[in-house]
Amino acid sequence: MKKMGSLLGGLALSVAVATSAFAAGVEINASSTGLAMQGFDPVAYFTDGEATKGSYKITAVYDDATYRFASEEHKALFEANPEEYLPAYGGYCAFGTSMGFKFDGDPNHWKIVDDVLYLNLSKDIQDRWEGDIPGFIEKADGNWTEIADRDPAELQMGN
Repeated sequence: MKKMGSLLGGLALSVAVATSAFAAGVEINASSTGLAMQGFDPVAYFTDGEATKGSYKITAVYDDATYRFASEEHKALFEANPEEYLPAYGGYCAFGTSMGFKFDGDPNHWKIVDDVLYLNLSKDIQDRWEGDIPGFIEKADGNWTEIADRDPAELQMGN
């Protein structure tokens, strides 16, 4: 239990990051300028199997968030079916979502499970999440319906 407390404490430190990345009224984790996934190409995870920075010259807007792509081909794939490439939980940390919080998902800490892209806050958190991926996804799916439209700071305060 102490380990869980320290993990949650570490997650709590990231609430400022998640709060600044929250797009008001939208369940997408985006910067104050609307940039999603810190500028990483959501399609590259599926086509190239790696986290790849997108170009500021190749973008698409979906649900009021701007996505960047490494190539025009990736942009075309995304525009044809954005839901296929969007990260789960609006790009928030999958482990944090399983705990009922919204913390910034780091595009460098990711995993595709059953054709869904999941982001996590850090390597340590991802390692913890990988200890029971199906269980954490089940918890996160249940929590997401309750927290999707809530501000990350509000969740941190327990309101």
